[in-house]
Formats: sequence, structure tokens, C-alpha cells
Amino acid sequence: MKKLLILSTALVGAGFAASAQELNIVSWGGAYTVSQVEAYHKPFTEMTGIKINSIDADNPASPLKAQAEAGNVSIDLADVELSDAIRLCDEGLLEEIDPAMLPPAPDGTPATEDFVPGAIQDCAVANIVWGTVIAYDKTKFPDAPPSTLADFFDLEKYPGKRGLLKSAKRTLEMALVADGVPSDQVYEVLGTDEGVARALAKLDTIKDSVVWWEAGAQPPQLLADGEVVMTTGYNGRFFAAEVGEGKPFGTIWDGTYMDYDLWVIPKGAPNKEAAMKFLAFSTDTQRLADQAKWIAYGPARKSSSALVSLYQDGKTEMAPYMPTNPANMINPIWTDPTFWADRDVELSERFNAWLAS
Repeated sequence: MKKLLILSTALVGAGFAASAQELNIVSWGGAYTVSQVEAYHKPFTEMTGIKINSIDADNPASPLKAQAEAGNVSIDLADVELSDAIRLCDEGLLEEIDPAMLPPAPDGTPATEDFVPGAIQDCAVANIVWGTVIAYDKTKFPDAPPSTLADFFDLEKYPGKRGLLKSAKRTLEMALVADGVPSDQVYEVLGTDEGVARALAKLDTIKDSVVWWEAGAQPPQLLADGEVVMTTGYNGRFFAAEVGEGKPFGTIWDGTYMDYDLWVIPKGAPNKEAAMKFLAFSTDTQRLADQAKWIAYGPARKSSSALVSLYQDGKTEMAPYMPTNPANMINPIWTDPTFWADRDVELSERFNAWLAS
């Protein structure tokens, strides 16, 4: 097997070239990239001889967009969120993907029927369903731990610093649900000036106690270091810290923000054909189930679920840690990618102005 090369984020913009027998794949780093390396990269290299250059970015959509707009593309494949996949596709920066190229389920069910709704887009194919949740330090609240999204905003009952994503997306929605907006009405409310003001007013109640984070690896570290007692973050990252590293973390599933991550191929990708092969390989039933052995994100294919059992430690059942587990689907906030594809710039500007005020 050819050696896997891990490159730093700084190289994303360097325009380095991959040979015909290499692929440059950009993802989010940390435990998530480890799960992709183990489940996708290594077996693909073993099968094809094509080496994977694995590149970390805080948000892979950013370097992809920059390269595609500059007409100097060195990225072959990137893992992005659903709203970014739709926006980049609408901007003509991504290759279209024919669903017919995707392998069927083991029982012959076509991929178009086997993937969960919304997982196959014109220019993207999902690999995981993930959640932004709240994790807390169990040692700080041993008797009556927090259990709801509203508890995150209750500084009197649960004193201490909070970690929050420095972004309008996800943060505004979670604030509204904590303020009493039903999760299925969030975007109706957030689509109004009054709704945005309501979300920001809720955030005002904890603003002085917030430690802002931007990269997915930060929330578990903030919690582990005692800089916060509660923080939002990605459920798979908290799982890796709790189960993989033995951290005393608890998870609040109420108001989980549910989203997809998807593979996309930029227009002008230097190794488009090989990238398409990798995309099909990494989204088959077995590969998606294999990834779930390494991190607690739900596979995007229905046929993969039955193959998910134990964590790579061979003893931890994965189901209780999956955001798609029915027991964890407590008042979930399902992302509206069209809303964010249309409103991201506007709401980000308003959020940043509030942040600076």
C-alpha cells in the first residue's frame, strides 16, 4: 500500500499538482478525516494504487471556491456541507454527478432509492448525516446535568463559560429553538427581520460568557481544558473525545442541528475520472458502514445501517451515539440548505455586526 501523505492547510492554496496516480482530497481534519482515511482512502489506494493526498481545512468549500474562481484547481475532491454544495453548484463551480454511476445496494436497490432523502444532489453525493449538539463536562454538574437546549442559555442554573460556533448558520437556529420556537418553524421565523432580532436577543443573554470557536477540533479541547463547561460542536468529535479518549463528556441531543456532508468535485479538477471513481467507491454500502466504525456519524445510505455495529475498539455499540438514532432525534433542527444558499451572506453580515457591537 502506498504511503498516505497528510498535508497542512497552508498547502491548499499553493496550487501543488497531483499526478494521474494521485488525488488531492480536502476534508475537515481531526477524527473525521481519520475515519475517512481508514474507511475510504486506504482501501481505495490498496485497490487502485492511486495515492491520496489528504488536506485539512476549517471549511473545505473555501479553498475549493477560491481555486475554481481563479481557474487554478489542484483539488480533486472535497467534503462540504449541503448548503455549500448547492451554492457552489449553482455558481457553476462543480462537476455534475450522474447518479447512475453510484453502486446499488447489496440487494440491488438503485442508489437513488437507497440514499436518504436529499443525499444525492446535482453536483454532490452525501456520505454522512451529522449533528451539531451540545456537550457538557459531567464533573461540573454531577447531580442535575443539563438536558435541553434551553439549559445551555441558563447561566443561573448552570453557571460557567459557553462555547459557540462563530457563525450565523447553526448558531441562530439553535438560539431560536432555545427561545421556544418549534424546530419545524425555525426557518419561517428566521426568514423575518423580527426573527433574526429574536435570535440575536437570545444570544445577548449569554454573550459575555461565550468563548467563540471556528474549527471542529476546538470544542472538545475547550471542554477538556476547562475553558468552558458547555459547548456546541459536532457529535462525532465529542464521541471521539468521550469514547476514544475517555473524557467525562455528556451530550444534549435536544435541538440537534442535523446536516449532511457531501463529496463534490470542482470544475477543472486535474484528475476528474479518478475522483469520480473514488466518489463511487467511498459511497457504497460497505464503505459508509465502515466509516461508522470510526466516528459517530450516520451513513447516508439506508442499506449501511444494518452493517453498523461496534466502534473500532470492538466493544462500544455505535447506535446510542448516532444522531440518526430515533432515541436521539429529540426536537431536531433539519438544515434548510436552500435558505442558507440564498441568505448566508446577508445573515453572516448581520451576525458579524452584532458580534462586533
